[in-house]
Amino acid sequence: MAEQRPFRIGLTRDFLKPDGTVGFGEIGLSMFDAIPNLVWEFLPEHRPVLGPDQIAGYDGLLVLASRVTAETLAGADRLSIIARFGVGYDNIDVAACTEAGVLLTITPDGVRRPVAVSAITLLLALSHQLLIKDRLTRDGRWGEKLNFMGQGVRGRTLGVIGVGNIGREIFQLAAPFEMRHLGFDPYLNHPVPGVDLVSLDTLIRESDYLVICCALTPDTHHLINAERLKQMKPNAYLINVARGPIIDQRALTEALTEHRIAGAGLDVFDVEPIAPSDPLLKLENVILSPHAICWTDECFAGIGRSACQSLIDVASGKTPAHVVNREVLDSGKRSGRPLR
Repeated sequence: MAEQRPFRIGLTRDFLKPDGTVGFGEIGLSMFDAIPNLVWEFLPEHRPVLGPDQIAGYDGLLVLASRVTAETLAGADRLSIIARFGVGYDNIDVAACTEAGVLLTITPDGVRRPVAVSAITLLLALSHQLLIKDRLTRDGRWGEKLNFMGQGVRGRTLGVIGVGNIGREIFQLAAPFEMRHLGFDPYLNHPVPGVDLVSLDTLIRESDYLVICCALTPDTHHLINAERLKQMKPNAYLINVARGPIIDQRALTEALTEHRIAGAGLDVFDVEPIAPSDPLLKLENVILSPHAICWTDECFAGIGRSACQSLIDVASGKTPAHVVNREVLDSGKRSGRPLR
């Protein structure tokens, strides 16, 4: 009887720092070593878009930021699974994965608490004018502190667009603040305790803190546009911990410049990295983060373990959790083969 070939996993090279070490700390790669007949390695080179030649010979991929397109998957008859390191998957052509019979998994368990904590961090920093007060202190402008009064959160309204895992976690963390909770999610078909589900227009008009944590889709592209920004209260804050293009960034910049809203906390942008000349960088009423505010040891350990477990599950002939394109499971069209 011929020996079964190993289940081979390739990791995109953007996980590595220039010195060749993993740039995210402990992400669960040691889990692979406990599985017989499973081998893993980093791809030999980094490409922004993975080529078909790079993925040939692999049963599974662990992908960070590299794009996977229909061309990438051309002829990928061995590949069984792409495990996306994170919860967003706008860099992966889902339809192409489905057509090729390749499972796509994400890691909501790993990001739920860290991203929710990040949203609360921005909420509190904005409400207390933390960044401005830091600048006053550093610049010797101590006497100007009375010009920057903070805003208490008790009794205010917290509105969240996207009441999924992260959205519900945000409400849970905010519970001690004694705020009113509003949510908008057209895909939600059941009540959420303590949250009033309302229309998007109502949410925007009544929120003092408007948090975006929905997925970027054709329906949500520029969901917060110039007209919807005009609906916001002048003392309201906008927080985005999802994807940049959900907000019309030019319209937001105008609203912030003209002080039509109180401020914003942005971890994501239309184009990343944000250009050094972008006018957002000159505004004092916005807190900016380089799509990294939730980057903690807790976050990456959780994401890594979840992604690695998905790969191990497929290698072991099991169905992984958090499959994006579940139609592949039902179609009997799955590519590749399990370890056993």
